[in-house]
Amino acid sequence: MEAFDVALDRALEVRRISRGSDVVSVESQRPFRMDDLVGTSPAMQQLFKDLGRVAASHATVLIQGESGTGKELIARVIHSYSSASRPFIAINCSAIVDTLLESELFGHEKGSFTGAVATKVGKFELADDGSLFLDEIGELSQNLQAKLLRVLQEREFERVGGVKRIPVRARILAATNRDLASEVSAGRFREDLYQRLKVVTLSLPPLRERRDDIPLLVEHLLVKINQRLHKNLRRVPRETLEKLMAREWPGNVRELENLLTRAAVLSQGDLLLEEHLVQNGEPAKAKAAAAPVVSDRVPTLDELEKAHIERVFTMTKGHKGRACQILGISRPTLERKLRKYRLAPAGED
Repeated sequence: MEAFDVALDRALEVRRISRGSDVVSVESQRPFRMDDLVGTSPAMQQLFKDLGRVAASHATVLIQGESGTGKELIARVIHSYSSASRPFIAINCSAIVDTLLESELFGHEKGSFTGAVATKVGKFELADDGSLFLDEIGELSQNLQAKLLRVLQEREFERVGGVKRIPVRARILAATNRDLASEVSAGRFREDLYQRLKVVTLSLPPLRERRDDIPLLVEHLLVKINQRLHKNLRRVPRETLEKLMAREWPGNVRELENLLTRAAVLSQGDLLLEEHLVQNGEPAKAKAAAAPVVSDRVPTLDELEKAHIERVFTMTKGHKGRACQILGISRPTLERKLRKYRLAPAGED
């Protein structure tokens, strides 16, 4: 426990509270940041150093890390610190069926296939002189792997159904939550494409391997969440921080942000209460808990807000006036949210 306290105190620069205080003010923490990146752990400090050098080059970058570690954020930081003069264009290779992904990447000519009623500009063209972020690159089919390899080799491509060769001037940033070396060994990913992608490789550590950064992340995320939700959640009990630092976080930073968002939606004041840190109806469990069950899916903000409104109406037995007081919103705002979520509470006005 002594080692844990040392780690916690090192991660927090407490200015306005005594060492024995049981509440930590998020305003007192001073994280090292590069845009929206937060961390003082050795792994993150090394990443910050690498990013500066990587951004200054035009080399292809492969970003590896578990889901929720912030791979797209890293790609955006590289783009923002680079000399690229055009936009950052992102595409999730796992979110689009293979038959449409080729058109999304390279575009198509009018009449090139059924439904191609107009010429379409693909992501490679949109990212010209900018950065193209290929997320979940490990999900590409063998067919598209071969086509992407050709583009990276020749630095030019044709639209689907076209003959004009279009030069590629976009910087390629790719990301994966898979171990591509293992995928190559298993025959699921082309070794020649892997070699083209991993000119520079950045590996993001999972949150469980940089627990010292959790208090800093809590502060940083609460600032963002407060702005987005118009909340004033600023204080976190030290015991709550300790429990957050003890969790395994299979969903990494994304899971932490969703948990804090839920807490902000449920909170009434400026203090983060442990009772608000629940997941799937159960209190957040530390790594010492027996066989914790964690869903891979995290709820959206709209789902959290809808559930909270439903809970308040249950408490008030459908009374809209009291619900407005508890939610801290006006009657017109409440009516708008009821229409948005198609809620029709039965009870008094």
